[in-house]
Amino acid sequence: MPRESTTNKRQRAQAIADRMDERYPHAVTLLQHHDPFTLTIAVLLSAQTTDAAVNKVTPQLFKRWPTAQSLAEADPSDVEEVIRNIGLHRVKAKNCVRLAQMLLECYDGEVPSTMEELQRLPGVGRKTANIILNQGFGIVEGIAVDTHVFRIAHKLRLSVASSPDRVEADLLRILPKERWQPINHQWVLFGREICIAR
Repeated sequence: MPRESTTNKRQRAQAIADRMDERYPHAVTLLQHHDPFTLTIAVLLSAQTTDAAVNKVTPQLFKRWPTAQSLAEADPSDVEEVIRNIGLHRVKAKNCVRLAQMLLECYDGEVPSTMEELQRLPGVGRKTANIILNQGFGIVEGIAVDTHVFRIAHKLRLSVASSPDRVEADLLRILPKERWQPINHQWVLFGREICIAR
């Protein structure tokens, strides 16, 4: 099969984005949250876990520790007990408490709104930072590449890269910035409903 030109790939990517906009015009994160802090904790908990599982534990978590201040003072074993039904709960509990402590120490208890600062927080990588910026602050700096986006980008031949960061770079090159915001949420829905992993 001949190599696809960048121009053709861009046109194809635009057509895919158009179809996703038609099918999922109002796609947003399914994680329940009410501010950047609760979004950050919910996204941190969602790694290798379904949004539905996270949404089952966050009401109790946020009722008990609604702010960075209260979570920073929590015993990680108490947090662990509340989130025990999600994957990697021990590591995630420690990261949640450490993240809250760092928010107090470095950011006056507020979630920072830059990619660089977010990635300094425990348990926050580029994917998580992209979701926090996008959904928490309305800032579009990139595309959150999770397992759905990674898989679908390959299936649609928009990237052959072997890492999420490189898949993101490929998508950023072929899609205009105004198309980046909904991609993660649209492709997650598409991946769950239609392009199901086998």
